[in-house]
Amino acid sequence: MSAQTKPDIRAFFDEATFTVTYLVRDPATDTAAIIDPVLDYDPKSGKITTIGADRLLAAIGESGAKVEWILETHAHADHLSAAQYLKAKTGAKTGIGANIGKVQEIFGPLFGQNAPSDGREFDALFADGDRIPLGQSHFEVLATPGHTPACISYRIGDAVFVGDTLFMPDYGTARADFPGGDAHALYRSIHRILSLPPETRLFMCHDYKAPGRDTYAWETSVAEERAHNIHIHDGVSEDDYVAMREMRDAALAAPVLLLPSVQVNIRAGHLPKTEANGHRYLKIPLTVPPEANL
Repeated sequence: MSAQTKPDIRAFFDEATFTVTYLVRDPATDTAAIIDPVLDYDPKSGKITTIGADRLLAAIGESGAKVEWILETHAHADHLSAAQYLKAKTGAKTGIGANIGKVQEIFGPLFGQNAPSDGREFDALFADGDRIPLGQSHFEVLATPGHTPACISYRIGDAVFVGDTLFMPDYGTARADFPGGDAHALYRSIHRILSLPPETRLFMCHDYKAPGRDTYAWETSVAEERAHNIHIHDGVSEDDYVAMREMRDAALAAPVLLLPSVQVNIRAGHLPKTEANGHRYLKIPLTVPPEANL
């Protein structure tokens, strides 16, 4: 893509989940894509609101952009996706990596979801190397599994949206201990990203402010990651990385919104259907020791 059609990228940070949603616009045609949108969810009350999504819609309206795609980098475990709300408002198509079926096979039965594990809830499933049109531009799909089997990154021009694969250099890399995760695969996926030109801009899906940093940040570069990433800078071998990652993951707690998020996000952001009493329910599987006799 030429410099004249460099995408316009606007970030929307959700501090409650430390998630960054992106609005990517082709300035030549005003067509746009949303990447990793967030639905507001209060786990204490079960209340869902659309404050963040509405802020995004207001920005879209002000820009005059026509949203054609709502793209997920993976089935997130830390926030509920606003994909269906935004699809209803914009008419855009939803998309995710083609291996989402593997994630559905793992998690669907846990929540009593009997739907086929074929990703049909999404409008498009993307394989490595696919091109997603955006006006006079396009995204190139990069398969980057490891955090989950279905993780993909989106490359457009000099920018790559890496999902949870990488964090800012002072924070490191994603965990790989979820079911279906693989630290070896994650190492290779990261090195695929880091083999891109040094000036390539990398956009994170999350930031948690590393110790000693007082502001949130979500844009870096291949050169910065290769030189300074605390987990996987140049010279770190696969074996050393995997040993570090597995030791670190063993000490991590589960994400606060793991169980609410996954059951919604593997279904493209569809909430559970309303039951006969007029309410909708998220399911929280319990782990109960047999000896408890409960």
